[in-house]
Amino acid sequence: MNLHAVRAIYRFEMARAGRTLLQSLVSPVISTSLYFVVFGAAIGTRIAQIDGVSYGAFIVPGLVMLALLTQSVSNASFGIYFPRFTGTIYELLSAPVSPLETVIAYVGAAATKSIVLGLVILATAALFVPLRIEHPAWMLVFLVLTALTFSLLGFIIGIWADGFEKLQLVPLLIVTPLTFLGGTFYSVQMLPPFWQTVTLFNPVVYLVSGFRWSFYGIADVSVALSLGMTAAFLAVALAIVVWIFRTGYRLKT
Repeated sequence: MNLHAVRAIYRFEMARAGRTLLQSLVSPVISTSLYFVVFGAAIGTRIAQIDGVSYGAFIVPGLVMLALLTQSVSNASFGIYFPRFTGTIYELLSAPVSPLETVIAYVGAAATKSIVLGLVILATAALFVPLRIEHPAWMLVFLVLTALTFSLLGFIIGIWADGFEKLQLVPLLIVTPLTFLGGTFYSVQMLPPFWQTVTLFNPVVYLVSGFRWSFYGIADVSVALSLGMTAAFLAVALAIVVWIFRTGYRLKT
């Protein structure tokens, strides 16, 4: 494996994030802080505790997951699409870099940026609500697996899209709605039985539930199922990437 090439692409992507710090870090943190103000302070004072956890603290894992999912997809898709759009992708195609090394570099950079953002949001949340993490190791596991999964999804979108409109299609019409309906702001157990069953078909429910369990020890579905589903999503995303390159697909403008 050409580790020098992987490191070069990774460092370039991380440096680009540093140049656009306002957009890549500050803006998502401010947006998430507004959720805390609106839902945690304004609405949370009118809602009783959920499973012994204040409403403001209860929504923290969901809000972190919301930012993690959307930013992972956005970072990875834009990272690989922009070179295609500008034509600089030919520099990558002419270099001795394999598809595997390309995926590792771009997905690794996107996941790293998302994980850093998630940790910053957690630190910000601690300023608004009393925050505790009962299982920090499992919290990191869910954080890393989710970031990698949706960074792979973003990479797939980036090589599929042929315009900026398609680049935003999946995040806006699929990822964000599924996250809002996946228990970000409420417990699935609060829903009527029929809608509880329907909600279980939403894959984001398992991500949010497992991540929330790592904080407060409460979950809408079993932790083993959440972890299994998270690993399954990662495996499916990897399989799709492998299939794309095995079918002869080439990065192009």
